[in-house]
Amino acid sequence: MASDDKIEETIKAIAARHGIAVSRDDPILVLQTINDRLMQDSQAAQQEILEGFKSELEAIAHRWGEVSKGKAERTLNAALAASKEAMAQGMKDGAKAAAEAVQREFDASAAKLAGSIREARRVSMLNMAAACLAVLAAALALWASM
Repeated sequence: MASDDKIEETIKAIAARHGIAVSRDDPILVLQTINDRLMQDSQAAQQEILEGFKSELEAIAHRWGEVSKGKAERTLNAALAASKEAMAQGMKDGAKAAAEAVQREFDASAAKLAGSIREARRVSMLNMAAACLAVLAAALALWASM
C-alpha cells in the first residue's frame, strides 16, 4: 500500500511540476520503482557496513582501553616503587639523624661526667693530702709529747 501511495505522489509531483499527465504504466514510473529498489538495497548495504564499522570501532576502543589500563598500571607501579624507595631512604636518613643526635647527647653527657670525675679526683687528692698532713701533725704532736 505504501508503494501505491508513493507512485500516486510521484504522478502528482510530475503533473504539478512539469504539467504532464503520467499513467501508472508509464516507463518513467518503472525507472522510479527501480530507483527506489536500488536505494533500498543501497541503504541496507550501507547499514550493514555501518554496523560492521561500529563493531570494529568498539573493538578498537576496547583494545585501547586495555592498553591504556596496562600503561596506567605500569606507571602507577613505577610511581609506587619510587615512593617506597623514597620513603625507605627518608626513614634511613631519619634513623641516621636520630642516631647522630643520640650520639651527640651521649658525648655531651660523657664530657660533663668526665669533668665531674676530674673534679672529684682533684677533691679526693686534696682530701688525701689533707689527711696526710693531719696524720703528720698527729705524729709530730705525739713525738713532741714524748
